[in-house]
Amino acid sequence: MSAEAAEKVASEVMATFGEEPGAATEQLDVTCGLENLPVSVWPPGAGPAPFQYSPDHVTGPGADTDPSQITFPGCVCVRTPCLPGTCSCLLHDKNYDDTLCLRDIGLEAKYAQPVFECNALCPCSPRCPNRVVQRGLQAHLQVFRTDRKGWGLRTLDLIPKGRFVCEYAGEVLGLSEAQRRIHSQTIHDPNYIIAVREHVCNGQVMETFVDPTYIGNVGRFLNHSCEPNLLMVPVRVDSMVPKLALFAARDILPGEELSYDYSGRFLNLTDAEDQEGLEHGKPRKPCYCGAKSCAAFLPYNSSLYGPLEEAGVS
Repeated sequence: MSAEAAEKVASEVMATFGEEPGAATEQLDVTCGLENLPVSVWPPGAGPAPFQYSPDHVTGPGADTDPSQITFPGCVCVRTPCLPGTCSCLLHDKNYDDTLCLRDIGLEAKYAQPVFECNALCPCSPRCPNRVVQRGLQAHLQVFRTDRKGWGLRTLDLIPKGRFVCEYAGEVLGLSEAQRRIHSQTIHDPNYIIAVREHVCNGQVMETFVDPTYIGNVGRFLNHSCEPNLLMVPVRVDSMVPKLALFAARDILPGEELSYDYSGRFLNLTDAEDQEGLEHGKPRKPCYCGAKSCAAFLPYNSSLYGPLEEAGVS
């Protein structure tokens, strides 16, 4: 799509929402000025329940590592650009192409490659092409009231495939606290907690639990879809605690709701457990994504529903 066509679509989107182009900056900013760009709310005068906005992860109960602590050494790329083979942050290949879009994304990607960006100790330029997620929001987003899913998040700009959209940031929890919070929820409560499992060397699995319920960023408003337009990729910058970065899995037009698959898979699949609609004997939360391949129920992580005593919780 050309720039002129994209601008026309954006103007039509604004007209549909009852806004003029540029009005997003004049409305309530749910980020409280903590992001590169304001994030407006629709309809005007409304707003989600109060929460503490944080663009980055914060340490929560039970967390083993402070996500703000700088533990990675920097590269030594001073007079030369950061390139694979010479930059210690690029162990495999370039993470991003010449347009700063993530490489190998979408259905052709069998699994997410490890992504390490240059960090605070690297002497390379802030405009280094291996610094993308850490730059923050680059597209105008809007929190809006959906018909059946509560609050959602949509884009007001054209977002090309592979472009970074936003993080999913919140409290980094230990397993016990994540299980405690899950067990305290009812079927009517929104579930913001996400469990990310990464397979590392020697068959080990690294787990990260993030909850933006009380402290979080704009990613907390993303709804699930069985045919999502975003893909979540763990990206590490300063420490082993990953930034949960969401990239466009395809070209996304202005006005489209942004979504990802809560299960962690790019395309959600159904199985016998899903079809029963039960979650440890309790009714599952219905899915209203409207996709042709909708699994009817929201995904859930069974490991977080185990007995509390298994996690050492009395």
